[in-house]
Amino acid sequence: MIFEVDEALTALLRREAMMDDAIEIVLDAPTREWSSRRNAPTLNVYLYDIREDLRRRAQGRVGEYDKSGRVVSQHVLPRYFVLSYLLSAWTTRPEDEHRLLSAALSCLLSHDAIPVDLLTGSLAEAALSVPITVALPPPEDRSFADVWSALGGELHPSLDVRIVAPVQPGIRFPAGPPVQEVVVRINP
Repeated sequence: MIFEVDEALTALLRREAMMDDAIEIVLDAPTREWSSRRNAPTLNVYLYDIREDLRRRAQGRVGEYDKSGRVVSQHVLPRYFVLSYLLSAWTTRPEDEHRLLSAALSCLLSHDAIPVDLLTGSLAEAALSVPITVALPPPEDRSFADVWSALGGELHPSLDVRIVAPVQPGIRFPAGPPVQEVVVRINP
């Protein structure tokens, strides 16, 4: 699921924000060494955190039906994970970096979720929304300066992008055979 979110996010940015093929979109960690090797305008989309969204966890099972409408199995409900990306722009001039970040921000703000046509694999099969949030304040347990420090780099203008992705645990329970006859007995 993680690589499917990576692909959908980069495809959305490529399609709607970074239409110039000269601008690279990469998933690398933006370390000091990495930034020193950049020689082309780059939008970096670095996945820095993955956490389950416990507020969305639900109990229960959902039935799967055959063509005749009979339940053939049940599966547990999906679990949801928040993938947090540090989105930063890298060019030789700060003004150009700000333009790239502005284009990315505009693109992401125009969507409440990843467009369905960009979902592949398990995300497409789930047929559930994959919400996007951008530039929200960081949670109390995290600061962006800490993320940059952990990467060994200097603080750089960036956007925090969070995507909530459903994951099907893959646990299925076969259904019993269909009821053929119902007998009702009434005791006198």
